[in-house]
Formats: sequence, structure tokens, C-alpha cells
Amino acid sequence: MKHILITGGAGFIGSNFIPYFLEKYENYFLVNLDLLTYAGNLENLEEVENHNRYKFVKGDILNRELLEYLFSEYKFFAVIHFAAESHVDNSILNPHTFIETNVNGTHNLIDIAYKFWKDKSIDGRFHQISTDEVYGSLGKTGLFTENTPYAPNSPYSASKAGSDMVVRSYHHTYGMDTVITNCSNNYGEKQHDEKLIPVIIRNALQGNPIPIYGDGKNVRDWLYVLDHCKGIDLAFHKGRAGETYNIGGRNERENIYIATMICEILDQKVPKESSYKKQITYVTDRLGHDRRYAIDATKIEKELGWSADENFESGIIKTVEWYLKKYAK
Repeated sequence: MKHILITGGAGFIGSNFIPYFLEKYENYFLVNLDLLTYAGNLENLEEVENHNRYKFVKGDILNRELLEYLFSEYKFFAVIHFAAESHVDNSILNPHTFIETNVNGTHNLIDIAYKFWKDKSIDGRFHQISTDEVYGSLGKTGLFTENTPYAPNSPYSASKAGSDMVVRSYHHTYGMDTVITNCSNNYGEKQHDEKLIPVIIRNALQGNPIPIYGDGKNVRDWLYVLDHCKGIDLAFHKGRAGETYNIGGRNERENIYIATMICEILDQKVPKESSYKKQITYVTDRLGHDRRYAIDATKIEKELGWSADENFESGIIKTVEWYLKKYAK
């Protein structure tokens, strides 16, 4: 049995990844370390809470003593690092927390992993889960590639860029086996209620205004969360040490398109007298709001054979249906 440390596994992506990984690999024992801040929710992992190859530990990646204990106790051969403060609006209000967790926490984690694996002669792998926001903003054309220079524009993206650089440095300085994956905007079940798609669904159902920043024409490349999990799986097992792989869904959509489409789905599934579209309201744009993100996923497609199974139109129907069940409770 091989033990893997998963950090932040009670968050959106991690809580989709853990059940997927446990089901696919029978020789892995997963230890999920999560502080359960606002974005972590153990209800997301009810399906595996009693699994015989899964252990939850509540704790902070800034707690060096705890990390040292876990590495000694479980003899991890790998770390898959999801844990991060991730909401851009919150980073604007409280950047300090993002720097502490995302930069200092990542350094704490990789430094302990390096020293433990070096002392125990373990050829361990450290997989950093990151974001396309580290690349900054695109114009109307072009795509982010793995060679795009980092140009973060928010405290959140700056903190993720910093954590990526820490991971990169441990590969180039110490020869550590690391891999970084930068993903585009994820969507799907178990996402925190503060994110765009859950906000649209919840406000629509409650009869409240559906807030859309600025003119609604900010563009994101949308990636269904289970497609992302499959990309992480491939990069973890087959990615070359020291490499970065961009994972994107090739689903560029404007925010106003997202809101309109969700309203049309709700009009069909939960009809009322007038269309939910009438609740769409434009609000003042947020500070430092990047205009467009879009990822070129050619490298992971060609080198590792990854491709997205869902396009946005198929994935968003599944997503809305999941949230309708959640909010019905």
C-alpha cells in the first residue's frame, strides 16, 4: 500500500479528486490534510469518509510539527497539493492570509517533503496544483502556454505564482521530482457557494438579482472538474519531473453567456412566470479583474494523451442539476 498526502482535499477540486482516485487505484492510501477554512467542507467527502484507504486529518500546512509527524507516520511517497486560499475577492480584502497560506504554507510543505525523502532515500514526487491566473490577462486573441511569463494581477494570483516558483526552485536547486499543473476555471459539483456559477443558480432560485461584474464580457476557459481530475492523474503518473502542464477545457465563454445559459436551463427545469434572465444585473467591476483567460492544452494532450470529455454545454447541465438537488435540501 502506497501512502499519498493530499492537502486541501475537502475543497472543491480535492473533494472530486479523492473519490475518483480511490476508486481508480486500489494500492493507494490517501491522507487528506485540510484546515477546513471557509472553502473546505467534509460533507463533500461523505462518500469516502469510512473508506478503508482514506484518512482525514484536520490541520494546517503552516504547522511544521504536524507535517513532520505525518511524514514519519505514513511514509508518504508523494504529495498532491491542492490546499490554498483561492477566492480572488477575498484576496483583495485580506491579502496577508493568501501570502501566508499559499506561499509560506507551500514552502513549509515542500521543504519537509524534500528533507524527509532525502533522509529516507525515497524518490518522492511533489505535485503542485495551480491556476492559469498566474499568467495575468490575455487580449482578444492568444492562449496561455507553459512558456507564458508569469504576470499575476491579484493578490490571489500573485500568491499562487509565488508558490509555483517555490516548487520550481526545489526542482532546479535540489533535484526534487516536482510537477506543476495550471488549470483554467473549474466548474461542477461541490464548488463553494461564493463562486460564479453557484451564485448565479442560488440567486436565480431565490428571486434575487443575479450579479454580473462590469459589462459581463470577461472571458474564461471553463474546465469540468472531473476532466481536471483526470488531467491531474495523468500529470502525476506520467508527467516529466520539473515540467509544467496546462489543463484547459477549450471552452471560452463570456460571463454573461454563462449567466444567460444557466437561466435558460432553469427556465426549463424550474419554470416560473417570467424568465430568470430578467434577474441579471450588472454591478461595479471588481478591482484588477482580468479580461480574458484561455489555456493552450496542447502539451498535456500530445505528451500525456489527455482530453476533456465534457464541453461546457454538456457539463453545465450536469452542474445545474447537482445544485438543484443541493439547494432543494
